[in-house]
Amino acid sequence: METENKNVHFIAIGGSAMHNLAIALSRKGMNVTGSDDEIFEPSKSRLDAQGILPSNIGWDENLIHKGLDAVILGMHARENNPELLKAKELNIPIFSYPEYLYEQSKHKKRVVIGGSHGKTTITSMLLHAVNAVGMNVDYMVGAQLEGYDCMVKISDEAEVMILEGDEYLSSPIDHRPKFHLYNPHVALISGIAWDHINVFPTFQNYLEQFDLFCSMIEGKGTLIYNTEDSEVNLLGLKYKHSLSTIPYATPTYVVTENGTSLYFDGKNYELKIFGGHNLQNLIGAMHLGESIGISNDKFLNAMSTFTGAGKRLQKVVESENFLMYKDFAHSPSKLKATTKAVKEQYASRKVVACMELHTFSSLKKEFLPQYKDAMNAADEAIVYFSPEVVKHKKLEEITEQQVSEGFGGNVRVMTETKEVLDFIHKQDWSGAVLLMMSSGNFDGIDYDALGAEIKK
Repeated sequence: METENKNVHFIAIGGSAMHNLAIALSRKGMNVTGSDDEIFEPSKSRLDAQGILPSNIGWDENLIHKGLDAVILGMHARENNPELLKAKELNIPIFSYPEYLYEQSKHKKRVVIGGSHGKTTITSMLLHAVNAVGMNVDYMVGAQLEGYDCMVKISDEAEVMILEGDEYLSSPIDHRPKFHLYNPHVALISGIAWDHINVFPTFQNYLEQFDLFCSMIEGKGTLIYNTEDSEVNLLGLKYKHSLSTIPYATPTYVVTENGTSLYFDGKNYELKIFGGHNLQNLIGAMHLGESIGISNDKFLNAMSTFTGAGKRLQKVVESENFLMYKDFAHSPSKLKATTKAVKEQYASRKVVACMELHTFSSLKKEFLPQYKDAMNAADEAIVYFSPEVVKHKKLEEITEQQVSEGFGGNVRVMTETKEVLDFIHKQDWSGAVLLMMSSGNFDGIDYDALGAEIKK
């Protein structure tokens, strides 16, 4: 797609994904406009710094005119959005976020990372190695990473586009999963664990989306798949005759004081990351690196300086006697993997794990049994949920007993942030580890302040 005279308008420009794409297109030289009925930080400041923050909050159909070459529609907008209706009336091409990413990368080699968990970590690992060897690639990753001021890069020069492949809906008018629109040349699936039950009401329905994703890999393309996930392994076997398939699994490793010693292909590599799940992700990322010309040895050497993806098992504070981590974990599989990894790394320490039920799926009564034994690795486990959030999401009420039974009865269930903080403050943290897990923030807990307070 030519960048000259390209005028693009974003409906719902303030979204975490949308504002990154808007900044990337502006940096590419396109004329970018946008609108939204609410824009929060950090989107607001970042759009302002790029000079593309809307001057007014709200929708305005006058922003839609025949001079536009494309309209990009975000999930936050509604089907009856006045700007969307005007764009349809004027026959302006309307794209979802993933559609436009494909449009900008259709002449490039597309590498897509899919899976219910581990996507951001694997994408981050691959980008870390790419930077270490000085390779020029375009990319889209779903979380803010350290060292990046924008999580989308689109250029005319790069021959490869690395895309984190989310299975959620593309837009209010396009209910296809995002990763169905990328048509990868190289794809990876890290694991399949039922999620987004508001969209995929059964596990079978959810599973079908990954099968379809595999069927959309370009002819003679490559599927890299995790053999330790039974459903992913079945897909790898199903597509081995039509695609080049590369299986991977957790490598041989030893826990060290500062992380992990990985043994691969006759050599030891010292890493700062830890946990079997992280190392499994690393091997998947290594195969992706190989698919774009990075040797295994170069990749693993580059990983010696990788400390983790943003909000993914991130160290908040460390002192001689106390450690605190935060993690984006909220799904049952990720919760189990993260808790297990921390306990394995700090086997001689008491591990206290606190998690917040925050997503639509996690707060549904029918989904709670999926969490059975998810926090068993912790010495003490707290599960928090807000009845107000349940109400706000218009879900059926859940009780503390239902949550406790869902997790297997090995957890304490709390419904007030103060209760969680009171519990934490009463603990003896000498020689202990605190692990906070949520896609939210326990309705207002400042992790940095809490960690600093305990450290004192």
